[in-house]
This record gives sequence, structure tokens and C-alpha cells, in this order.
Amino acid sequence: MRKTLLVTGASAGIGAATARLAAENGYDIALNYLSDHNGAKATAQAAKDAGAQVVLCQGDVASPEGIAQIFARIDAHFPRLDALVNNAGIVDVAVPVTDFTHERLRRMFDINVIGAMLVAKETVRRMLAHGQGGAVVNISSVAARLGSANQYVDYAASKAAIDAFTKGLADEVATQNIRVNAVRPGLIKTEIHAKGGEPGRAERLAPNVPMQRTGTPIEIAEAVLYLLSDQASYVTGTTLDVSGGR
Repeated sequence: MRKTLLVTGASAGIGAATARLAAENGYDIALNYLSDHNGAKATAQAAKDAGAQVVLCQGDVASPEGIAQIFARIDAHFPRLDALVNNAGIVDVAVPVTDFTHERLRRMFDINVIGAMLVAKETVRRMLAHGQGGAVVNISSVAARLGSANQYVDYAASKAAIDAFTKGLADEVATQNIRVNAVRPGLIKTEIHAKGGEPGRAERLAPNVPMQRTGTPIEIAEAVLYLLSDQASYVTGTTLDVSGGR
């Protein structure tokens, strides 16, 4: 029996790579996205080509209504939910803390923290209901420990919150055969840099990485799939840096 995996923010970048690799590794996919219809359809087709059943679950993780919409689609199409990759997240343009606004911070934390926590809540409720356990992987960032001064301190703080949430939830559900871990990507070549106003940021900062290069979405996806797998059956409550040594 194929397991079912929900990947949030799966229309591009790390989320898309994870959905495709998971399909190749025997998962059916609940593929969440917000607005990139073409990206979501392309990812879904790649997963189907790998043998997966795929359900597109459009919805905004920043709103309770959006989350309800996502899980209504999952409940209608899959008998159970076995795994979650909490990937949906944003950055904003690089500014110092003195230029932050309440609106910017509200949006950042609604998506990166509150949304991720509520998606995890709904996933764990379903795992507890079917009684077979499961695995959650939250996508954090090395920014959580680097701070991202003069760039994205708010993003870094949101990912530090994800690290704390990962440990707390892991401890709560450890006796229920549910494992919760996080992956901290480093400097990964994805569209997120352009969305933050710096399309060339990854290449510009690559010399600061000990391995002297950027990472790729598939390198993150490989780490995520390990943490979801039975090979990581004694791993919970931890974070795995995939950052080229940064």
C-alpha cells in the first residue's frame, strides 16, 4: 500500500523536487499550492508519471479557511495521511530591522509559522485517528541560526520558531509512533531569491559557503525523503543542516 504525503508549497523549488522524488519512492501525493497553477500541474504530472496518485490541493496556508480547503480535498481523495512536508514559506525584500512594518511581519509569521503549525496540527490529528503513526518534516533554514542581519531577520526568526516547534511537537507525539524533524537548507538555487528581490543572490553569496557552491532542490529533497523513511525510524525532534558546511 502506497503511503500518502502532503507537500505544501509544492509548485516550485524544494517543494516540487520533494513531491517528485517522493512519488518515485512510492508515495501518493497531496500537492498544495497557492497561485502557480502551471507549476503545480507540471509537478503533478511528473509525480503521476512516477506512478503516484496526485490530488491538487489549492489553498492559502496563511488562512484557516485555506487550510480547511486543503484538508477537505485530502479527506475526499485519500483514506489516510501518512506524512507531511511543511514547505510553504516566503521571504521579503532585504531590509534592516529598522525598516520592518507590522504588515510585513504579520504576513511573514502567518505563512511561515502559524500556517505551518496549523497544517501540522491537522496532519497529526489524522495520523492519531488512523493509529498507524507517521512522519513530519518541517522545512527550516540555516538562517535560523545565522540571523540574516541586514537581509531577512524576520525570516530567520520565523525559521527559528519552526525549529522550536519541531522539537516540541516531536516530544508530544513520540509515543504515538509519529516522528517530527526539520531540514535546514542553506543557500539553495531556487526562485525564492527572485521573490525576495535578489535573483542573483545565490550566486553572489556562494563564495561564503565552505563548499563554494549553491545547493540544489533535489539535494534538500533527498534529505527530506531520508527523514520520512523507515531508515530514520529512531530519528525525531532534530534538525538536519543541508548547507554545504555553512
